Amino acid sequence: MEYDNFLNLVKNRRSIRRFKTDPVPDEYIEKIIEAARWAPSGYNTQPWEFFVIKDKKLKDTIVQSFDLHNSLLSRAELFHCSPERLKILANPWCDEDMDFRAAPVFIILYADSRAKIGLPDMGKMDPAKTPLVIKNSLACAFVYMLLAATSMGLATQWLGGSPEIYSTLKSFLNIPEEFEPFAIMPVGYPAYKARPKLLRLKQKMVHYDYCGKTDFRTEQEVNAFARKTWIWTTANHWRGIDRT
Repeated sequence: MEYDNFLNLVKNRRSIRRFKTDPVPDEYIEKIIEAARWAPSGYNTQPWEFFVIKDKKLKDTIVQSFDLHNSLLSRAELFHCSPERLKILANPWCDEDMDFRAAPVFIILYADSRAKIGLPDMGKMDPAKTPLVIKNSLACAFVYMLLAATSMGLATQWLGGSPEIYSTLKSFLNIPEEFEPFAIMPVGYPAYKARPKLLRLKQKMVHYDYCGKTDFRTEQEVNAFARKTWIWTTANHWRGIDRT
């Protein structure tokens, strides 16, 4: 693959939060997982386990867990959140039936914690390093999944969950206790076209050899960009289906 083609794929990979209900061919899901199997992992331990959820009852259970968790978070936020956030919380989704719950497939990525036995002794003796190696391995696999889906014209979202949500999943899916959750990836066809991505300037993030304090962003610049990207991200989270 030429670099330009690869870069185009990376640029087209976007987090989508509105999905069509059109079914995704099983072969596409197989290709997504096949790509993830080739991801790098610490000492080639390959700790990943993939759970493909297509059953509507199971998907509804996952969605209900998220709804309950988000409702509790929203109530807590009302006591100490910004005016901008209050305004968002006061408004419902632009299209209630079109968010990640409409995606026809959820792929849930878990790590088999027993895989750490394959790490070198030094890694196994460091209680802080072992989980980091496992999580880094899962992150690589997840990114491969995202790119593979994008290459086939599919939309995806990197969806995290609370311990309560993953506990519910373990119960419903009979997932072994040794498995640790990483993330959920809704997969489907996009219901809207993603906006151009907001990026930091390259010269502000690339540093060569010896650096001085003036080579890095000031605290004011960090805060200004954080506010800008928060507004940009929130606008995409709460955006309805394109009608054009």
